[in-house]
Amino acid sequence: MPSTTISRRFRRPGALIGATLLAASVAACGSADGSRVAAPTATASASVSAAAGVLGISDPWVKAADKGMTAAFGTLVNDGDADVTITRAATEVSPMELHEMTMEDGKMVMRPKEGGIVVKAHSRARLEPGGDHLMLMDISKPVRAGDELTFTLTFADGRTQTFRAVAKPFTGAQESYAPGHGDTPMPEMSPAS
Repeated sequence: MPSTTISRRFRRPGALIGATLLAASVAACGSADGSRVAAPTATASASVSAAAGVLGISDPWVKAADKGMTAAFGTLVNDGDADVTITRAATEVSPMELHEMTMEDGKMVMRPKEGGIVVKAHSRARLEPGGDHLMLMDISKPVRAGDELTFTLTFADGRTQTFRAVAKPFTGAQESYAPGHGDTPMPEMSPAS
C-alpha cells in the first residue's frame, strides 16, 4: 500500500477528534449577546490533582463579570485520611471571602461561611451556584469569558495551594446578602433554565 493511503487513514480520525473538541469548546462558551447560557461544561485541562497540592480540584471556573462581584466554583476532592478546612482564598483581581447560601427569613441569602469550607476525608465538596463558593468581592478589572485567573487557597494548618480557573458566561436570577453584610443585591448564580 502506498504511504499516502496510510497517512490519509490516520489523518481523518485526528481531524474528527479535533473537530469534536472544537465543537464542544464552542458550545461551552455560549452567546456574547447576554442571552441565557447553560451551566459551563467540564474541560479535561481544568483540573488539579491532589498530588499537586492538598486537594484535587476538578472543573474550576469563574463567572465572567464586567465589574462588582463574581464567584469561583468547582469540585474539591480530598483523598486523604483527615478532614481539610479552607480558611481563606485569594486572587490578584479582587479581595475574596468564602461564602455560603442559606435560608434566612424565608429568603435565600449569601453570607460568609463561618469556620471555613470543610472537605471531609475521602470525600468531595462542591463549590456551586446556590451553595458554597469563593466570592470575589470587588473585581479591579473585567473578568471576560476565556480569561484564566489564579487562586490561592489557605488551609487551617497553614498550607496553601494554587490553582487556575477559566472564566465562563453564566446568568441567573437574584440573590441578596444577609442583613449587615453589604447592601448591594448580587446576581444569583443558579443554573440557567
